[in-house]
Amino acid sequence: MPMFDLQKPWPLGLNRSSWPFFLIGTLAVLGLLATIDVLASRGSTAWPDHWRAPFFFITDYGLSDWVLIPSLALMILLRLAMFPLRGVWRQASGELAMVAAFIFLGVGVPGLFTNLLKRLVGRGRPVEFEASGAFSFQNLFNDWTYQSFPSGHSATAIATAFAVGFLWPRLFPLLLVIGIIVAISRVPVGAHYPTDVFAGIVVGMLGAYLVRNVFARKGWLFETDADGRIRRKPFPGLRQLVHRAAE
Repeated sequence: MPMFDLQKPWPLGLNRSSWPFFLIGTLAVLGLLATIDVLASRGSTAWPDHWRAPFFFITDYGLSDWVLIPSLALMILLRLAMFPLRGVWRQASGELAMVAAFIFLGVGVPGLFTNLLKRLVGRGRPVEFEASGAFSFQNLFNDWTYQSFPSGHSATAIATAFAVGFLWPRLFPLLLVIGIIVAISRVPVGAHYPTDVFAGIVVGMLGAYLVRNVFARKGWLFETDADGRIRRKPFPGLRQLVHRAAE
């Protein structure tokens, strides 16, 4: 994706001097999308069932459990496996454990922040439109029906694309396209408004970058070059095992 240089510290030209413009731009997009929230939501949920069926099929890709549970389990098991292992096997196990930890946090941290925002904002979902309209709120103390903004599925799908993309950039374009489709699907399935989806995309993207930057600062998995670009470190242990298997 030409518009995303994954080795830069932040996406879309975001840095210490440009963040006010990024914020203003984000708010402007939210404002524009708010004008079509009702039209897009009511219109797409009224589509024939066979039009909506593909969106229902793909939307659950945005659930976090399929990423968080395996990555957490792998992280724990691989760390435990390091104790009896020695040499290159121990090194490779540690590298894979760090990868699993990064994916867990790269997806989990944006997801956690999204869930906190959902409760704080307390926006009514489209199912509440008839009773309360598109801009009704029950801040802090609410249930699923008032946890619409931002979209958690959107945040998870986009965070997954960036977290995996930081490790294996060639997978990023495909995962980003899938993530955007999942995010869009939240409107025709009746779970969110377009503004919720856009906010989820922004949170998922920035959250994944934040986790990657913290890892780079600690020297875990990533390193920062003199020019400020952040690169994934090589996996010497895994590389040795692959070479041994190929011999």
